[in-house]
Amino acid sequence: MTAVKIPKNRTATTMTFLVNHPERTVIHLQLKQNAVLEALSDDDRAELETFLAITDGHKGDFLLEQGVREMTQYFILDGILKRVVSNQEGKEMILRFADERDMETVYAAWRLGTPTPYGIVCVTKARVASMPMKEWAAFLETRTVAKQNFELSVMKLMSEIMAHTITLHLLDAPGRVHRFLRKHPDLVDRIPQKELASYLNLSAETLSRLRHSGKI
Repeated sequence: MTAVKIPKNRTATTMTFLVNHPERTVIHLQLKQNAVLEALSDDDRAELETFLAITDGHKGDFLLEQGVREMTQYFILDGILKRVVSNQEGKEMILRFADERDMETVYAAWRLGTPTPYGIVCVTKARVASMPMKEWAAFLETRTVAKQNFELSVMKLMSEIMAHTITLHLLDAPGRVHRFLRKHPDLVDRIPQKELASYLNLSAETLSRLRHSGKI
C-alpha cells in the first residue's frame, strides 16, 4: 500500500515588531479604529504598541494551531480570519469569521489554563497585530475599563458562536443563509463560497443553487 503524505498546516511566519515596521504610521491609525482598542487613551495605546508584532498571512495560513499552550491575542488590520475546530480525522467546523476592526483571542483558554480549543486561520490575505496573551492580560490589569470592555467582547463572541451552533440545528438551509446575510452583510461577497458554505453546514453546490434560484 502506498503511503499518503498529509500536508501540514502552513503557519504564517512573516513577523515584524510594530516599532520597526515601515508602515507603522498607517498601522497606528488602523489600531485606533479597532473596536477593542478605540477607547484607550493615546498614552495607553502608545504603550501597547511597544508590545505588538505585525504578521502578514496568506490564505490558508494558520496564525494559531489548535491544542497548543503558547497563546496570543490578535487585532485584525486587514483581511478575514476564521476560528476553526478540527477532529483527528481532519474534519473542520468553522465557528466564526472576523475582519478588520475585530479581534481574535484565546483569552478563556488562557484563564482556564487549558490548551487552545480551536485554531485561527487566514481566510484571505491578512495582516494582524499580535502580542502574547500573558502580556495582553498584564496590560489590562491596570486598566479596569479596558479590561471590562474586552471581557464583554469575549462574552459576546461566545454568545455569537452559541447562537450560530443552535442555528445550524433549528433553521433550514435558506434560513441559515438569510441569517448570515442579515448579521454579516459586509462579509457575504468577501468570503469564498466554499468557506461560507462550510460555515453554514451546506455544500458549495447547495449554496450556489439557492443563490441562483432566488431563494436567498
